[in-house]
Amino acid sequence: MLEPLIHGFILALGLILPLGVQNVFIFNQGALQSRFIQALPVVITASLCDTFLITMSVLGVSLLILNSFWIKTILLGAGIIFLIFMGWTTWNSKPINDREDMMKKFSMKKQVMFAASVSLLNPHAIMDTVGVIGSSSLRYQGEGKIIFAVTCILVSWIWFIGLAWAGRITGKLDKSGNFMLVLNKISALVMWGAAVYLGLSLL
Repeated sequence: MLEPLIHGFILALGLILPLGVQNVFIFNQGALQSRFIQALPVVITASLCDTFLITMSVLGVSLLILNSFWIKTILLGAGIIFLIFMGWTTWNSKPINDREDMMKKFSMKKQVMFAASVSLLNPHAIMDTVGVIGSSSLRYQGEGKIIFAVTCILVSWIWFIGLAWAGRITGKLDKSGNFMLVLNKISALVMWGAAVYLGLSLL
């Protein structure tokens, strides 16, 4: 049963590595929080969302949903609106030196809501999970399919924890806040780019 494990690891890692809305948001939160534990709500939420998407894809449920024209259109439309809003908010955000002000702006509830949104309304995450992981799982049956799915899920959890930790280290080193300011601009451009991609896919 080594094949589904290696296949799932390489496939999941290859899909999650590229710079995207979800990765940028988690890294950003890791850098903003005063303690690593305060970034865990984002990590856990994003990981649970990926776990849900991967499980649904392997079971074939998500393929049935995305085959519906209206459901797909509504999901993509909501994704466009959300990404434009998130991009605007991120572009105009400035580094926060006062930790109390930061905690007011990024409450746990808001962290969880944003993390779920960038995970479940992220077109790349959905298409990659359904189109690639879901399709690839068809070659396995029984125990092999379980190993493949669990491996993909574990890659997501480990990656998000590491990403938040990397953000935490960067935040500690970036005392001036200049790096985070540049990262916010790049994050906004990535989000707007994803919104444009979504819009083109609707045409």
